[in-house]
Amino acid sequence: MRGKPTALAIAATLLIAGCGTGQVQVPEPRPDAATARLCGSLRLPDKLHGQAARATEPRSPMIRAWGSPAIALRCGVGRPAAMMPTSELATINGVDWFPQPADRPTTFTAVGRRAYVEVTVPAKYEPAGEVLIDLTNVIKSLPQKPDGEL
Repeated sequence: MRGKPTALAIAATLLIAGCGTGQVQVPEPRPDAATARLCGSLRLPDKLHGQAARATEPRSPMIRAWGSPAIALRCGVGRPAAMMPTSELATINGVDWFPQPADRPTTFTAVGRRAYVEVTVPAKYEPAGEVLIDLTNVIKSLPQKPDGEL
């Protein structure tokens, strides 16, 4: 049985497929119906960090990509397997992000919301926090989980 793609596997896929101007291959999450509705309601920008949106394969309201190499967003992903109660989070403008890998993150997952949102940021866009700042209002539109639950 095949497992779910890990953040590192997704980042590698995006690095390979995200260069150029064609469609970006982004693995589509398969959330439950309630989470899919939340993700479908996100108003994702046409430009992110000065980068224009790009077509993705597959086309889905739960994924979006910008720039080359591609910054990729996936809404409705699972809770990060590596996240523990003692994991350090980066809090940017009131949104908590779990970075992976911890020492040189390329993928950040917004946590504490009713839908997990994963953003893969290639090194070209360092510091990645600036990209995440641009997504703050989008993420804040998702309802928070109760009582500080991650």
